[in-house]
Amino acid sequence: MHPKQQKRRNRALWVVLMAIVIVLGLGTRLPVLPFPPSFSGYLGDGLWALAVYVGYCLLFPGLSTMKSATLAAITSLLVEFSQLYHAPWIDSIRNTTLGHLLLGSGFDSIDLICYCAGIGIGVLFEMGLMHFAATQATR
Repeated sequence: MHPKQQKRRNRALWVVLMAIVIVLGLGTRLPVLPFPPSFSGYLGDGLWALAVYVGYCLLFPGLSTMKSATLAAITSLLVEFSQLYHAPWIDSIRNTTLGHLLLGSGFDSIDLICYCAGIGIGVLFEMGLMHFAATQATR
């Protein structure tokens, strides 16, 4: 397959991947994990960005891996930098469970590294998946 050509993603697979990422992400919030809270938070941030990446792959199955990663990175950056803005209306959204999970609460520049790592893991996973599919197709 030419590098610029990409088959459409299997939506059923990406739904399963999204469910796994969400469960893992929510799991980082459980107090029973043996990780320090700061590590759990960073792991959760990486999984959040991975979920954004998987979401773009799911919603736009014909979009290239790099375009999906770019959109996920832009979304992650916008959400993180939006945390510098505090107005009563958006803080009231952030104070809800869903709002906090989607929008976060306070800016932390380390989160940007976590987002890159999460998206990078998604890209590597998809590239591995494409490689596996290509080798199976040639058998």
